[in-house]
Amino acid sequence: MILNSLNPAQQEAVQAPLGHQLILAGAGSGKTRVLTHRIAWLVEKEKISPFNILAVTFTNKAANEMRTRIESILHLSAKSMWLGTFHGLSHRFLRSHWQEAGLSQSFQILDSDDQFRMIRRVVQALNLDEDRFPPKEVQWFINAQKEEGREPHQVEPRDIAGQTFIRIYQAYQEACQRTGVIDFADLLLKTCKLLQTNAELRAHYQTRFRCLLVDEFQDTNNIQYTWLKLFAGEESAVMIVGDDDQSIYGWRGAKIENLHRFSKDFPGARIIRLEQNYRSTSVILEAANALIAQNSGRLGKNLWTEGQHGDPITIYAGFNETDEAFFIVNRIRELRGTYQL
Repeated sequence: MILNSLNPAQQEAVQAPLGHQLILAGAGSGKTRVLTHRIAWLVEKEKISPFNILAVTFTNKAANEMRTRIESILHLSAKSMWLGTFHGLSHRFLRSHWQEAGLSQSFQILDSDDQFRMIRRVVQALNLDEDRFPPKEVQWFINAQKEEGREPHQVEPRDIAGQTFIRIYQAYQEACQRTGVIDFADLLLKTCKLLQTNAELRAHYQTRFRCLLVDEFQDTNNIQYTWLKLFAGEESAVMIVGDDDQSIYGWRGAKIENLHRFSKDFPGARIIRLEQNYRSTSVILEAANALIAQNSGRLGKNLWTEGQHGDPITIYAGFNETDEAFFIVNRIRELRGTYQL
């Protein structure tokens, strides 16, 4: 049942022997189905308890859908499995280990707006000019440092202004500590710092999680990669799913290099390519393959489909964003009328 409806490459990924696996999954290749069925396979065929599985998804919605699908396939509860986003799982971890992490038991999490207001108060308390040190820019600086795993004392100042940014960062962290709050970036940073400094706790989780799976790996940043390495023990089997052709979050710290370095940090990793596309026509895939082939340093794959050849690709050059929006809306209306949608 687990392998039903899967193509040969998907079946290969789902049935892969325990060990490290890098699943190169092209757009529309059914990677969510593969992850879901892989977890079901681990539980039913490899006899891995859900308690010993950690799975990371990109969104909470994806995590909820995956849990529902797994429970539907196996006809059992998967509540004991750690399944969620990096931030969600880190939150769960810190709620369990708030004392070791130096947090208050009832710590609260700042959203982006609350963080901005906190930073602005800190800038004002330091009698700094908001024009020279805009709170929004400081917020970006602080979050960027945390995504690289750097606390204030670990940041190297580039100039006098940089020294001031670090001073604001330090004052902000102290303000958060006093008021019993942390921000989203702290969830990962504090989790990593605790696992790095507490060998007993690190060993506990590395022993517990026999199998770790991470989706959308091309979108991970440095702190997330460190997070994975800290939870994965020497005997753990790690499967990552990603696509170096779909890396679009570099502007917010994502490192495509994480996908490329996985095989070095997790020796013996096997690469499995999911190249059959279920979303697009042949015309679109041929154009996409030709375009992305110009990129250097790719791990390499070639998307194909058994579906329709499709209509020729046409290009519309809009005058501006508004013109482009009107064109798209009108085209959608035409298609709805044609196909009675």
